Amino acid sequence: MSAEPSAGPAIPPAVERPVARHASDAGPQAAGVPVTVLAGGYGGAKLSHGLALASAARAARGQTPLDLSIVVNTGDDLELHGLAISPDLDTVMYTLAGLANDETGWGVRDETWSTSEMLRRYGSDTWFALGDRDMATHVRRTQLLRDGRRLTEATEELACQLGVAARLLPMADEPVRTELRTPDGWLDFQDYFVRRGQRDRVLQIRRRGIETARPTAEVLAAVAGAHLIVIAPSNPFVSVGTILAVPGLLDALLAAPAAVLAVSPVVGGKALRGPADRMLESLGGEASARGVVAHYRKHYPGLVDTFVLDVTDAPEAEGLRAAGVSVEARDTVMRGPADRQRLAEEILAAHLPG
Repeated sequence: MSAEPSAGPAIPPAVERPVARHASDAGPQAAGVPVTVLAGGYGGAKLSHGLALASAARAARGQTPLDLSIVVNTGDDLELHGLAISPDLDTVMYTLAGLANDETGWGVRDETWSTSEMLRRYGSDTWFALGDRDMATHVRRTQLLRDGRRLTEATEELACQLGVAARLLPMADEPVRTELRTPDGWLDFQDYFVRRGQRDRVLQIRRRGIETARPTAEVLAAVAGAHLIVIAPSNPFVSVGTILAVPGLLDALLAAPAAVLAVSPVVGGKALRGPADRMLESLGGEASARGVVAHYRKHYPGLVDTFVLDVTDAPEAEGLRAAGVSVEARDTVMRGPADRQRLAEEILAAHLPG
């Protein structure tokens, strides 16, 4: 970014969309009101859970519930111990199923570790921790994929067996692997994130397999039919950015009639979890809510209609509004299920009439 540090990153000018973005333009209503989320990591899982809770509350009040679709990043996926592992899909699935370990933000709560301990005795590398119940998920997913199921179909079966009502959609069925260039060279995402504890400065991002990946028919339908599209407070580079890098998906989002709302993952200059703030700085931006807005408007012009920032960043919100950006300041810190539902209901009340 070329702006002076004191002024914050430059906010690219607004780009007119070819399609009006109003909930009433989104087509006929299905059994539920269609809402689609782009998500990765624990921030995406928490807001998705909040929307699921809000949907149940709507039904309890006699309102139409949500038909919730969650498009999830799969660039973090890996193969380990002969198993297909999808960390972001599992984090969202476990959270919606009420099984997530909220202390770690990954895995299953009240987990046991006998399998990993035995693998360690056999000399296997166990730097990527897999609990016993979590391991069962990967075993079953691998079985389904080897039987010829698409990742989308395998995910649907796993989520259904755990009682998840929302539609969990991998961004693509084809494998995509995020890699990060650091001062020590290129690293697979999980080497950077888990093995090396996110300590490396990220200088560049690439995604193996992205050229041949395609959004699935299910993803395209969820985008085209949505009455509201929410970009969760996930890392804009390695979570949301990887979803948006799937060829054809950004075009589908730009053509969708629903409004797109993005929730900032940075609060008071810091990411609540993960390296988003450090990536904003090392990849040429600023670790701030304003920096998140500038990133989306520079790299995905015309995509986001409204940005939701935390109340801590209200002064930045005022400056952005003065620059012509649609911004809302809300309490976006989701400390527990009640906060998740509250934030979701505030978003729905403001952007989903009725």
